[in-house]
Amino acid sequence: MTYDELKTAIQDYTENDETTFVNNLPLFIRLAEERILKSIQLNLFQKNAGGAMTASNKFLAAPLDFLAPFSLSIEVSGAKEFLLFKDLDFVQTYTPDATTTGQPKYYAQFDVGNFIVGPTPDAAYVVELQYLYRPASLTAGAGSGTTWLSENAEITLLYASLIEAYTYMKGDPTLMQTYNQRYAEGITRLKNLGEAQEVVDEYRYGQIRKPRT
Repeated sequence: MTYDELKTAIQDYTENDETTFVNNLPLFIRLAEERILKSIQLNLFQKNAGGAMTASNKFLAAPLDFLAPFSLSIEVSGAKEFLLFKDLDFVQTYTPDATTTGQPKYYAQFDVGNFIVGPTPDAAYVVELQYLYRPASLTAGAGSGTTWLSENAEITLLYASLIEAYTYMKGDPTLMQTYNQRYAEGITRLKNLGEAQEVVDEYRYGQIRKPRT
């Protein structure tokens, strides 16, 4: 489903072509994408980024599309050493004196754009960060553009968008309940993919068995 097709579907389902409503279609879609992103963990929304720590600098910049960390490793003698993720106060208490340097063991999220590590790096370590990222919105592209969600989770994206659109319209509660139910069914199937089928294989575990939804 393309961006234009989704916008048309929202208008057709809601039977609404009022100018202000149409102008808000991109917002409805972005809110729908946000709802899905925060409801499920998909491997497809993971990314790896490389970089380097700066000696005597306890801060490490986070990628611009960063949402949450999965792991952070440094290269030591050609091998990866994984840092342990801790609370900010733990890392700051572990090395209260920022001039105390050594091989980093711990890291925490310091603010929206930076990590803090402890101890303060004694060298410019090569790092690799695996993290949950915010994928580009369908609304960021052309009308003929698509995203993974629009191609592989059409039902979920459509009904999530309809929930946002119908909330804006202050629509009939009974129909809103139907939209919410269809969205819930779609997100359940996505969870089956992202939190079951994506993380095991039949060779080791046999056929995946789960309740039919």
